[in-house]
Parts: sequence; C-alpha cells; structure tokens
Amino acid sequence: MTAELNHRERATLRAVAEGHAEISCSCEPDLFVDGLSCCDQGTVRDLVRKGLIARAEDGECGERVRAVLTEAGARALDGKPVAA
Repeated sequence: MTAELNHRERATLRAVAEGHAEISCSCEPDLFVDGLSCCDQGTVRDLVRKGLIARAEDGECGERVRAVLTEAGARALDGKPVAA
C-alpha cells in the first residue's frame, strides 16, 4: 500500500498519526490540521474511502472529532505511526 501513496497522502497520514488532526462528522468529511482546514480535501476523502483514516468517536453532523489512523492506515505508514 505504501508504494501507492503519494507524498501528500503520506504527509496527511503522518499528521493524523501525530494527533494534529480533527475530522468533521459528515458523509464528505473535512480534515483540520492544527485547527486549520486541510488544503486538499479530495485527498482526505480518498484516504477515508480507502479506510486509512477514521473518526475516533461519533459526533453530531458537522461536528469535529479527533481523527485517527485505522490499522490499514498504520500499515500504510510501514506500521510505524508516530504515537499521539
């Protein structure tokens, strides 16, 4: 999986792994890194659809919650996500 990810996708996964990201609760989620909207929401949505990023908990529609890597997301980073 790692070979299929581009630099921007890996950087997004690292930001999530490091605990810097929140994700909106919606059918088309938005990612916020250090409180700022991610500049490439298309990449974010692809990573969510691929099952690499998920919400840490449920929330109300539009609410922001902590974003986390899934097991597949951790494997995509060579199984070495940074501890949050």
